Amino acid sequence: MTNTTEIYKITFLNKGKVYEIFVKQVYQSDLYGFIEIEEFLFDERSQLVVDPSEEKLKSEFTGVRRSFIPMQAIIRIDEVEKTGVAKISSGDKITPFPVSLVGSTKSDNNDA
Repeated sequence: MTNTTEIYKITFLNKGKVYEIFVKQVYQSDLYGFIEIEEFLFDERSQLVVDPSEEKLKSEFTGVRRSFIPMQAIIRIDEVEKTGVAKISSGDKITPFPVSLVGSTKSDNNDA
């Protein structure tokens, strides 16, 4: 019998920082351009040593049932065997995917 309790490690950009979290559910959203993640998992084994970034993530996602992450913010999605420590790290060396906004104010008459 196969084990149906997949665990996914999601790495994404948020406000210039790299978030790394663990979830049980990840799928393409009905909202165009978004990935949905559900059932957040946090490492409960490390009660003796408290990691401040993991505690910040726990408090940030407390009460969140589902989160919608823009596809261009996703860095990586991995299926893993067990959870690790969720963390926030600096995104200094990561360039976000360029996004063009519809109806931008840039003039298209630069050819003249």
